[in-house]
Amino acid sequence: MDCNHLFIASLNSGSNGNCYYVGNSEEAILVDAGISCRETEKRMLRLGLSMQKVKAIFISHEHTDHVKGLQTLAAKYNLPTYINPGTLAGCRFNLREDLIRPLHYDTQVQVGNLLITGFPKIHDASEPYSFVISCGETKVGVFTDLGAACEQLTFHFKQCHAAFLEANYDDELLQKSAYPYFLKKRISGGRGHLSNKQALELFTGHKPAFMTHLLLSHLSKDNNCPELVADLFTQHANGTEIIVASRYEETKVYTIFEPATVHYT
Repeated sequence: MDCNHLFIASLNSGSNGNCYYVGNSEEAILVDAGISCRETEKRMLRLGLSMQKVKAIFISHEHTDHVKGLQTLAAKYNLPTYINPGTLAGCRFNLREDLIRPLHYDTQVQVGNLLITGFPKIHDASEPYSFVISCGETKVGVFTDLGAACEQLTFHFKQCHAAFLEANYDDELLQKSAYPYFLKKRISGGRGHLSNKQALELFTGHKPAFMTHLLLSHLSKDNNCPELVADLFTQHANGTEIIVASRYEETKVYTIFEPATVHYT
């Protein structure tokens, strides 16, 4: 099988639910399951993606917007769920024991021809992880819910041909919002979420020349604006296509190649 490409899509991205699809022509995984099983199925169907190709779910952390649909989705399709012990303990439901696959630091998981690398990130959760999914030489990162861009994140970002990257809030919009002070502090205090400015600094400072797509993810409904962040990043794109992942609907499916030859499905 030609494993020089990956198909990627955001099924939903935001505080109301997160779910990201990454796969090749034979198998795929989901990173997080924060929308209902029914909604996941509907959005996959609209994109022409088959749940039969999904072979596993990888969970980044235990917050509701990342695990809300996990119990039903995993059980219905008998999907192995890779989740670290701290995250599992923080979930407010019981996952079928036969589906649990413990996820440990610095462990790589092979799912068919997909290689998934998990590594710790900075976020106010028990054991939060980011993921890089590889097929051959092609790499896609899922980097959301970040309090800060740590050295490991920077290291992996530099290797990605495409990435889902959090751009949660605009500093000015957050400060002017009606959010209470404690919530503003939680969001911007170094263990919450990445601002547009912080995400842009990572992008402009560490984007590899071969990165073809950046999907800006987990935008705040109240403290950000899709047009604002798209314009900000497009000014610095240098050949990378900028996509804003919606909190209301799925994105297109994008096909990522190494070397950087890109087509749409």
